[in-house]
Amino acid sequence: MQVSLIDLSKLKEHEKIDKKHLIKIKHLIEKSGVFKEPIIVDKDNLVILDGHHRFNSCKQLGLAKIPCITVDYLNDQKIRVVARQNMFKVNKKIVINMGLSKNVFPAKTTKHYIPYRVKQLKISLRKLY
Repeated sequence: MQVSLIDLSKLKEHEKIDKKHLIKIKHLIEKSGVFKEPIIVDKDNLVILDGHHRFNSCKQLGLAKIPCITVDYLNDQKIRVVARQNMFKVNKKIVINMGLSKNVFPAKTTKHYIPYRVKQLKISLRKLY
């Protein structure tokens, strides 16, 4: 999988974040000084599929770009999404539509199973300003 740097301003969220978890993730990124795990986004709409807390951490740190892996979300049969909360119906189209709307799911509503994750990056935060 190829990792590319994408402007934060272009990305769209489909669910809210947990503020306590955000503080933890932001601290880990800031302390390490490097970005280790790219977020996963849909290549057509730039909707964030996985990495909302990393994305918001970068925003709070004043970064301009974030490492991303773009995927063909709607057509990739290996990527699956399930609801973590029974009260919500989710599928790939619903996730994209939520990301393109003004509404978002509550935090941790969806769980994506993405088989090809990269977790061993070491991109200096200085390269992301």
